[in-house]
Amino acid sequence: MRQTETPETRSVRLLRVGEQVRHVLSEILMRGDVHDATLASHPVSITEVRMSPDLRHATVFVKPLLGKDEEAVIKALRTNTAYLQREVAHRVKMKYAAKLKFLADESFDEGTHIDTLLRDPKVARDLDRDDA
Repeated sequence: MRQTETPETRSVRLLRVGEQVRHVLSEILMRGDVHDATLASHPVSITEVRMSPDLRHATVFVKPLLGKDEEAVIKALRTNTAYLQREVAHRVKMKYAAKLKFLADESFDEGTHIDTLLRDPKVARDLDRDDA
């Protein structure tokens, strides 16, 4: 008998499948299975994969190591999307092959920006005033 799916089990499943897709993509890129000069010369980190509720779409967040040539890396990944989708579908057992969408991971940049703002002398002075 199949258990009924709750929102909690559904979200855990989305996270689990997203993590499987992330591992597969990381492995493919690390091994150099994609025959692309840009991807061969730029180590890429797959930081997160967010699956749609129906598991048919995956948003893949990437960051080239050292943040260099981000646009060129994203373009190379998008050019090779068909190959990557086939490989993911083959290695992650799902009912449908997920459509991959590659985006730059901006979370590192946002964290650095927030850190810079917090170190600003005016902000630090205001924060010290709140503690008093």
